[in-house]
Amino acid sequence: MNLSVSSFDDLSARIAAVRDEHGERFPGGADGRQPVHTVYVPADRFSRSTPADFGAEALRLLNTHTPGAGSFGAAFGLDPEIAGVVRERVAAKLGTEPVEDVRIDFEDGYGVRSDAEEDAHVEQVVEAVAAAYQVKGLPHYWGVRVKSFADGGHDRSMRTLDGFLTALRDRLGRLPGGFTITFPKVVTAEHVTLFVEYLDRLETALGLPSGILRFEVQVETAGSILDGEGRTGLRAVAGAAGGRLTAAHFGVFDYTAALGLPPHEQRLDHPACDFARHVMQVSFAGTGVRLSDGSTNVIPRNDGPDEVNAAWATHAAHVRHSLRHGFYQGWDLHPAHLPSRYAAVYAFHLEGVDDVIGRVRAWHEQAAGNAGVLDEPATIKALTSRLRRAVDCGALDESVLPVP
Repeated sequence: MNLSVSSFDDLSARIAAVRDEHGERFPGGADGRQPVHTVYVPADRFSRSTPADFGAEALRLLNTHTPGAGSFGAAFGLDPEIAGVVRERVAAKLGTEPVEDVRIDFEDGYGVRSDAEEDAHVEQVVEAVAAAYQVKGLPHYWGVRVKSFADGGHDRSMRTLDGFLTALRDRLGRLPGGFTITFPKVVTAEHVTLFVEYLDRLETALGLPSGILRFEVQVETAGSILDGEGRTGLRAVAGAAGGRLTAAHFGVFDYTAALGLPPHEQRLDHPACDFARHVMQVSFAGTGVRLSDGSTNVIPRNDGPDEVNAAWATHAAHVRHSLRHGFYQGWDLHPAHLPSRYAAVYAFHLEGVDDVIGRVRAWHEQAAGNAGVLDEPATIKALTSRLRRAVDCGALDESVLPVP
């Protein structure tokens, strides 16, 4: 082949260097299973049986208020063709793994207590975690939420985390897998830098491997979306985390209150929240940081069918809103949220699943020279990820996945 440029080796080397630098900053999506929710439980209410208790109460509500496929489909607005299978799988999930991720809360859900009272609850939680671990009662993911560095609770935050991890080490001799720390109300990347420095010191003092203490940030302040200079603040937050950041969780109510929205408009599906979600998506795309939506604060005031069904309708609508925006995880605060969480998630994955499986299978057959379709590789990757999420949460059996 005749070429007009005698050599472009220098350009090739520079292009490769740019590619490698970009790859380090944006390694791609996170590996492994992502939970569909994080259940928040105030520290003083957490016991070894809390996850199982949530599941038992959720299953009782399910069987009481939706005893069959018809009532279940009506409660959650499901297509009658899938209502039966969704109900069957939701009931099985509530009986086997009702909670995929639990956060023992020492922040807003717990409140401000005296040092003596919070210290006592730290000891109580350690015993509960140790007991649950020994009988395999901890969820796949679990952790604690400490107080924010932004509002004067930093000393208590560090004391609680140190006391918890020290006592757990002394009690079990190890840190059970799946542990995550939630770092709330991030206002500035400098707070994240200081938190990471504290984690470094804590690992050294406890004899833990460097970098084992990982955390998620809560995006619930205007300053975390746009910093003091008017720039997007989340990239700086990720950079300050020093490779320890696993996820970013959106805090609906602190964020909407900070914007001055009236109380009746402080809700997960407000357009102002959609803006924040989109900023989060753009900021963390390709970084390996997972995204989670926030919570619904509507819970049944009693066990009556009107109360329960109204709470389910609101919560399921919010879950569907999150899913449409590409947020596959959210917060749950009450056992009544579990049926609506799984009903909405399972229906999302199962509606049109045969078409998804067919498209993925056809694309692989095309790659093998056996069939032709027009899907792009990026689309197939997204469809395959959807199927993997469905399997991970129990909506779909692994045996039906197309194997290339």
